Amino acid sequence: MWFAIHATDHPDSLARRLAARPEHLARLHALQSEGRLLLAGPFPAIAAEDPGPAGFTGSLIIAEFTTQADAEAWAAADPYVATGVYAQVEIKPFRKTLP
Repeated sequence: MWFAIHATDHPDSLARRLAARPEHLARLHALQSEGRLLLAGPFPAIAAEDPGPAGFTGSLIIAEFTTQADAEAWAAADPYVATGVYAQVEIKPFRKTLP
C-alpha cells in the first residue's frame, strides 16, 4: 500500500538539511530503484524553486510499504530525523486515484 509521509522541519534547520541531504536522497533513490517511490520533494518556505536562505518547511514522500509499521520504521530511520531537520513526521495510508 502507498503511504504519505508528511514531515515538518524545525525552524532554522536549513544547514542541517543540506548536510544530511546526500544520505536522505540515497534512501529515496533506493526506493525508486525498487519501484516503490511515487513522489518525493520538499516544501519551499517561499514560492520559488530555490528558496535560498528561506529554506524549506518540510517534505512529502509517497512510497509503497507492506504495512504502516514498515512505513513508520523507514521514516524514523531517515537522516533528516537523526540530524534534527524534522520536528514532526506524520504517516498516513494513501490511495492513488489519478492519474
